[in-house]
Amino acid sequence: MRFGRVLHRRRFGLVALLVGLTAIPFAVTPNRQLLLLDPGLSGSISTPAGEGDSYDPLRFSAAELLELKRRFGVHGPQPRLAQLFTSGIDQLEPLRSHTLGRIADLRPLIIAECRRQRVNPMLVAAVLFDEMRHAKPGEDIPLAAHSGLFSTHGPAQLGLGELVHQGLLKENASEAEISQARTELLDPQRNVTLLVGKFARLSRELNLPQRTLEASSSQRDAKALATLAYLHNGKLDYPRRILRTMQDPELHALLYAGRKQPPAPLI
Repeated sequence: MRFGRVLHRRRFGLVALLVGLTAIPFAVTPNRQLLLLDPGLSGSISTPAGEGDSYDPLRFSAAELLELKRRFGVHGPQPRLAQLFTSGIDQLEPLRSHTLGRIADLRPLIIAECRRQRVNPMLVAAVLFDEMRHAKPGEDIPLAAHSGLFSTHGPAQLGLGELVHQGLLKENASEAEISQARTELLDPQRNVTLLVGKFARLSRELNLPQRTLEASSSQRDAKALATLAYLHNGKLDYPRRILRTMQDPELHALLYAGRKQPPAPLI
């Protein structure tokens, strides 16, 4: 009987210890848990050696957000439900494979245009990879596009406003010119060229270094890439997703790995 009481006390003590250990992280770091609920407000990419852990390239200050809103217009983070829906789509392996195949077809153009305009090709590929997977059903159908039902078109989800910004469409364009512009945006090759041009244009407007930005080599470059991604989509959670996608091994291999022709079979 006494042995049973001792065993019961030991079990009770062990349970109390486990409960106490699991409660410690929540009591000590409540802010950290809150940040994890909204991935748009905090991020984590590899911090270059020697630059410390206090600076987060994916965090925008209130002053930065106000300035970006004043100059470009922004929308804040996606609702949490929309973020969960987006995350669910990202898990669909057949869709991922199909999208990688589409990007492989565009690879030569991505490399050539990014080299010409000094834009990071992984940024372009990551945006295409994300936008293609989350495209709205039917928006690539010319009849639906020309109906005005959708405001953005093509693999990169670009709107008529980008053509205006690049001086390719007048602000007071006629219906015929607008129709021609939509046809342009629906062409994948032309759409990719315009996306690279958009990042080059934004880089100039933000006075960013006129060279290829590399997130892995500089936190300033990482912040610049995050800002470009933010301005493309206008959602505060988008930069985190894009910079994470830029580190996707399969996408990286697709863009940079050399392709060898299979040896001819012996006859």
